Amino acid sequence: MHFLSEIGSFIMTPLYYLVSVVLVGFHDVLGKVFGSGSGWAWGLSVVGLTLVIRAALIPLFVKQIKSSRNMQLLQPKVKELQKKYGHDRERLAQETMALYKETGTNPFASCLPLLIQMPIFWALFRLIDHAAKNNQGHGVLTDKLAVSFANAPFFGGSLKNSFTSNGGHTSVQIAAAILVVAMIVTTFTTQRQLMAKNMPSDALTGQYAQQQKMLLYVLPLVFGVGGIAFPIGVLFYWTTSNVWTMGQQFYVIRNNPAPGTPAFEAKQKRDRAKGKPPPVEATAATSDDPVAPAAGAGQAATDRRPAQRQQPRKQSRQQRRQTGAKPESGAGDQKKQGDSK
Repeated sequence: MHFLSEIGSFIMTPLYYLVSVVLVGFHDVLGKVFGSGSGWAWGLSVVGLTLVIRAALIPLFVKQIKSSRNMQLLQPKVKELQKKYGHDRERLAQETMALYKETGTNPFASCLPLLIQMPIFWALFRLIDHAAKNNQGHGVLTDKLAVSFANAPFFGGSLKNSFTSNGGHTSVQIAAAILVVAMIVTTFTTQRQLMAKNMPSDALTGQYAQQQKMLLYVLPLVFGVGGIAFPIGVLFYWTTSNVWTMGQQFYVIRNNPAPGTPAFEAKQKRDRAKGKPPPVEATAATSDDPVAPAAGAGQAATDRRPAQRQQPRKQSRQQRRQTGAKPESGAGDQKKQGDSK
């Protein structure tokens, strides 16, 4: 157990410094406006921390979107493999992984942003939890600042309070409930938006679709059950992060939708209304050969060209004399035969 504790401390210590540096930096600025011990100063500092973390995760989000899109477009081929190798699970797994490898698709890439956020979320949770229970700081958040953070006034209570531990303040319980509901709604809306607008009809059936539907209802439930025990400071972080995710995904789906989806058709209508050329559907992900679409287009262009006459081969002067003599000799022979008759 001591060994595991040392490993946990080795992993968490850098995260404590990372989170606390950003948090204290925002507090130094906002504290001059609202007061160093104000709940608004600390609460908005948590919001600022969230925006910094989510902005840093944008490259991972882009990778997640690409991977999710490839998974959607590959669903028809996955279904074909399931029909062909459904009786042999080992062969089906091999062929499916080979398909993912050929197309450069990572089925686990969609979980990367969440997996990377979890240690940061845990560091923030432990930072607030230790400040609230032990008046103990981590990183550059000193014990004095930790006490100020935990006891910062908020709706009659403080940021260390939660829905279940509200210190007898009904207003704190109401505020925590509002934040928990907002967290649940934003989580559900984000997942629902992806399934309703940016998934082709073929991807709405099968194992992958079942996983998406399960997440649609399981994640909000998990966050709701766990959220009632989160300190309000943590709820500020998680709700702000969910709102960022929802807005970021809305922007991507609206401006760069996956081909064959309702969002793609809606964008085509908007482009036609503005007089823009329709976007070209990407077929590389659904083609066995990425070069095949280009080759087909070239073949079609070739077929539309007018047929060319075959030019006679060049002959030497001697060849032309020989070919010219044969008909004459043949004609002469026929003439001689006619005279003899």
